[in-house]
Amino acid sequence: MKSVLEIENLHQIFEEGTVNENHVLKGVDLTINPGEFITIIGGNGAGKSTLLNSIAGALPTKIGKIRLNNKDITKQSIIKRAKSISRVFQDPKLGTAVRLTVEENLALALKRGQNRGFGLAVKFSNRPFFKEQLKTLNLGLEKRLTTEVGLLSGGQRQAITLLMATLQRPDLILLDEHTAALDPKTSKTVMDLTEKLIFDQQLTAFMVTHDMENALQYGTRLIMLHQGRIVVDIPAEKKKNLTINQLMDLFQQSSGDELKDDQLLLNT
Repeated sequence: MKSVLEIENLHQIFEEGTVNENHVLKGVDLTINPGEFITIIGGNGAGKSTLLNSIAGALPTKIGKIRLNNKDITKQSIIKRAKSISRVFQDPKLGTAVRLTVEENLALALKRGQNRGFGLAVKFSNRPFFKEQLKTLNLGLEKRLTTEVGLLSGGQRQAITLLMATLQRPDLILLDEHTAALDPKTSKTVMDLTEKLIFDQQLTAFMVTHDMENALQYGTRLIMLHQGRIVVDIPAEKKKNLTINQLMDLFQQSSGDELKDDQLLLNT
C-alpha cells in the first residue's frame, strides 16, 4: 500500500546551542496510510503541536525527512504544501475570514492552492454546490449564505472551517485540537461532523487532542507522544475496545513514566 505521509528521523530543536536549548522532537518515525484517521495525544510539551507544524510546513525541518505521496516535501514551503495539506486550528476565528460571508469564505476555499487574485465575487453557478455542501452539516447554514461569518457561533464557524478544509479533498487534513475552545455539547457536534466528513470523503486525517475519551472514541489509530518520541501506537483493531485505564497502563509500560499531565487527566 502506498503511504500518504512518511516521516523519517524527525528532530526539532529550538534555540539550539544556547542555554535555552529545547530538543522537542527526538527522532520521530511515522507512516500514515490512505484513509487512516489518527488521533494523537500526549502531555504538555510532548511535541504534538510541533509535529503538526512540521508536517504543515510552519516549522522548517533541519533534521529528518517528510514525504507526501512519496514526494519529498521536507524543504517545501507552507504555501506549496497548502495545495495538498489542509488544517483546522483550535481557534474558530483562524479558519475563516470574519467580515466575509459564508459563501465568500467557501469561494476562497474552492480556490485553495491557486492564485486567488483580488476578486471575492461568488460565481452564481457555485451557489447550488455551496448550499448542497452546507446542508450536509445539518446546521441550517445553507440558508445563511450571505451572512457574515463573524455573526455565527463558534461551533458554526468551526463547522464551516471543516467544510472549507475538505471542499477540495486534501491529501491530508490536520486537526489541531479543533474542538478545545468549544463547550462540551458543541464539541461533540463538531467531532461527530468531523468523523462524518472524514469517512464520507475517505480522507486521511491527523488529529491532535487533549481529550483521552475523544482519542479513543474517534479515529482508526491512536498515537501517544512523550518527551518528543512516539511511545504508544495502537491500530484500529486494538483501539476499538481499549479503556482509558488500559491506555494509561500502556503509556506507563512503554515510557516508564506515569501520566501526570493535569489537562489530560481532567479530560478523562
